[in-house]
Order: sequence, then C-alpha cells, then structure tokens
Amino acid sequence: MLYFRMLLTMGVAVYTSRVVLDALGVKDYGLYNVVGGVVAMFSVINGAMSAGTSRFLTFELGKRNYAKLKKTFSAALTIHLAAAGLILILAETIGLWFVTTKLVIPPDRMYATIWVYQMSVLSCMVQITQVPYNATIIAHERMNVYAWVSIIDALLKLLIVFVLVWTQNFDKLIFYSVLILCVTVVTAMIYRIYCVRKYDECAYHFLWDSKLYKQLISYSGWDLFGSACVLSQGEGVNILLNLFFGTVVNAARGITFQVQTALNSFTSNFMTAVQPQIVKSYAENDVPNMLKLVFSSSKYSFYLLWLLSLPVLLESNYILHLWLKAVPDHTLVFLQIVLISNLVRSFARPVVIAVHATGEIKNLNLFAGSLGLLALPVAYLLLKLGYPSESAFIVIAIWGALANIAELILLKQRIDYSIRKYTMEVYVKSLMVCVSSGILPIAVFSMMQPGIVRFLFVGTICVLSVLTSVYFIGIEANMRQKVNQKIQSIRLWKFRN
Repeated sequence: MLYFRMLLTMGVAVYTSRVVLDALGVKDYGLYNVVGGVVAMFSVINGAMSAGTSRFLTFELGKRNYAKLKKTFSAALTIHLAAAGLILILAETIGLWFVTTKLVIPPDRMYATIWVYQMSVLSCMVQITQVPYNATIIAHERMNVYAWVSIIDALLKLLIVFVLVWTQNFDKLIFYSVLILCVTVVTAMIYRIYCVRKYDECAYHFLWDSKLYKQLISYSGWDLFGSACVLSQGEGVNILLNLFFGTVVNAARGITFQVQTALNSFTSNFMTAVQPQIVKSYAENDVPNMLKLVFSSSKYSFYLLWLLSLPVLLESNYILHLWLKAVPDHTLVFLQIVLISNLVRSFARPVVIAVHATGEIKNLNLFAGSLGLLALPVAYLLLKLGYPSESAFIVIAIWGALANIAELILLKQRIDYSIRKYTMEVYVKSLMVCVSSGILPIAVFSMMQPGIVRFLFVGTICVLSVLTSVYFIGIEANMRQKVNQKIQSIRLWKFRN
C-alpha cells in the first residue's frame, strides 16, 4: 500500500512541479521555496516532538500498556498544541522581521510574500497538531490508511495545479499558497476523524502527569537540538543561497529537492513500515531481532535508493530537460551532489531508530547533531570566500559520511553489537553492489547518443543490473532461497490459473 501510494504521489509531484514552475515562473517559484523554508526553520520544534511521540506511543503499544498509551497520547497532543502556539509567536515576530528585512525579495512581490508566509505558518500549525494522530496510525501499523489518505492528499494537490493554470483574475502565487493550506486542513481532518473513531487512546482529555510530561519533553528536547542541526543543512543553506545568489538559485534548489523527495519516498515508505517493528522488538527485549532488522533495513534502504538513483544520475541532464520547460541554472549539479549525499545517508535511519528505541538519545543528538550544525557556518564561509553555490551541498555530503560513523559508535554504547560485522554486511556489500551494477549501465551510456532511446535503454539496463547484483551479492543465502520460493509460488499460481 505504501509503495502504491508512493508511485502515485511521486508521479503527481513530478508533474505538478513542472506545471507550478511554469505557471508561477522561476522567480515566484524560488520565492515560494525560500519563504516556506523560513517557516520550516520554526517547524524544527515539530520534527523533534514527532520523533518522541512516535517512539513513546509505539513503545507502550509494544508493551500492551493501554492505560499508559491513552495518557501518552493526550499528553503528546497537549505538548503539540503548546508547540503550535510557540511557533505562531516566533513566526509572527522574528520570522516576519527576517522575511521583510533580510531576504532578497523584489519590492513588487513583497505583498504576495507576506500572504505566502502567513499561509505557510498556518499550514505548519495544522501539521504540528496532527503529529500524534499520524504517529498512532503508524504505531498500529495501519499502513493502508496512511497510504490512502496520502493518495487523497496527492490528488487534491493535482487538482490545485489545474485550478492554478485556469486562474486569471488572482495573483497565482497567493492563490497557490491558500489552496495548499486548504489541502493541509482537509487531510488533517480525515486523519483525526479516523483516529478518534477507531482508537480509544485518541479520545483527548487534558491531564497533568508531571513525570510523563518530563519524559516527553526531555526526550524531545534533545531531538529538538538534533533536528535544528539537521535543518541547518536544508533550510539554512537554502536561505544562504538566497542571500548570496537570489531567488533563481532557490528555484534550482527547489527543483532538486522535489526529485530528492520523490526518490527518498522509496526508502521512507520502507522505513515507515520497519520503524514500529524495531521499537516493538526492543520493548519486548528481543534485541537480536531488532539488530537483524537494523542490519537488513540499512542494506535494503540503500538498494532501493540505488535502484532509482543510478539511472537518474546517468540521465539527469536529459530528465531535467524532458521534465521542465526551463531548467534553472545549477539544477543539474545540485541534483547529482544531493543524490550522492542521499545514498550515503540512506544507511543511517535504521541505526537512528534503534538508538531512539532505547530512549537514550542525548549523545546521539549532542555529537551527531553537532556535526550537522557545523555544516552551516562552513557553507557560509565558503560562499563568503567566493566559492560556487555547489560547495554548500558538498559540505552536506561530507557531513553525511561523518554522521554515519558517529551514529554507529553511539548505538554501540547502548547495545552490544559488532561494528565490524555491520561494516562488512552493510557497507561492504552495498559498495560491491554499487560497483558491480554500475559497470554495464555506464558503458552503455557512454556508447550511445543522448535521446529517448538511450534513456529507456539505460534505465532498463540499470534496473536489471542492480537487481542481479543485489540477488547474487547483496542478500544472504537464506534470503535468496526465500526469493526463489516466492518466484516458484508465483509460477505455480500462474500455471494453475
């Protein structure tokens, strides 16, 4: 269900990005991207709280402590309501001042900018108070519900594109931001109605349990620091690009991250399904199974992302020109660097989830997060010295490799496992798959002329090459046997029918 949802939402995202860029224009598209980025800086509070909420709800569900589960949900929702209020105050003071006085915005677009900003703030507040409901659905592993509501969200955003194209009497940038807010509200209401009707713990009631509040806030406090550090790479660098290069480069960055989000959805869907299993295994004291899940999901996350990233890396120039009517400058280089960075970081999420499952996340956020925090001043220094805009993304890629190492060491402090075994089973096997599967596609790419024939041929060769390498090199013998059994069962089913 999650992958069906992903294919649809990815297709919608790819199509809508093209149409919205064309309808708004490069400058307004870049403007929307950077203004939304300022609001995202404040939503770091939401990111920190969502990780804590998901962990505690899943943990109590794994323990089958339903009384504590009800209290945890109500406490979490209370904290999220307070967080939404805090973000509103910060956004209407510091954030509004920053947008109106520091960002590089054409004077004639300031009115539209204020509208976009206010709509983004309201959307952010809705999403913050939505987190406990989404976490409940994932904790119960109702991925079909999560998938269907996401599909509705994607279809509504597709409808927005057609409305935007037909719009003639309104400022399109303002109208687009208002419609996006409406979709956010509708999606949130669907989730909430379902959760309240389906799960007893979602019947909210205010309670005061100082110990529970302290646990949630303390856990989320460290995640807040870690999330702020990570956010500095994304939206912080986005703002730096605006300050040094203007909204056209922000448009290139926006297009790049549209592709990144689409590709990352493959691994994020996979990890959405795996996450509750890792946390529940730890809650049940089944550490061997938890480690097995961490090792295997680290590899499979990379394989899934590499399956898609290889053809995109090779044919990125053709894809961008096929997809967009006008490709903003720097987009090609941004995309290639970000894809490589994503491949490096694809190993990390299972390890991070395992650390979160233990509940001891102080060191994770303090040390690994600090590495991420260094990315912003280093990027600023390079841009100040006159280095090209691409240097900011290279800094982030280097951070990703260092963070992976730090996270493995921090997991070792909480759970006894072999880093050497992880390195051999995950990193070495993934590197072998990467090298062996890339030889033939690169050779074919080099020998053929650019065009639709090469694009289709290279894409097909990439898929077959990666799947073959994963089958013979990337998976263990017992998993290979399971794959063979599955293929055999499909053949028998077809033969009988």
